[in-house]
Amino acid sequence: APGVAVGPGKIDLLEAIAASGSITAAAKDLGMSYRRAWLLVDTMNRCFASAVVTAEAGGVRGGGTALTPLGAEVVRRYRNIEKSAATAAAADIRAPTLRPHARLNGPAL
Repeated sequence: APGVAVGPGKIDLLEAIAASGSITAAAKDLGMSYRRAWLLVDTMNRCFASAVVTAEAGGVRGGGTALTPLGAEVVRRYRNIEKSAATAAAADIRAPTLRPHARLNGPAL
């Protein structure tokens, strides 16, 4: 969605929610407060065309939280972009290392 910043922290939170089924557990796993996690989820849910996380109330275990199909798609696309960027940067990462005292502008005197 235009104007929505989605970075590694929000993606990690979405993945932790998918793994644990709980905002509380996801926040604990990531070392953040429940309030912070809830605010991040709420912001994402309001900014995308539809919710990325849904809560299920009730049940024997008190309900739970899950990614919506859109939430799973956001995570998938982000991780694909990350992989593409790493592949594109690989040549620069492998760039030759200069020897000590090497000069970039012409011959050494």
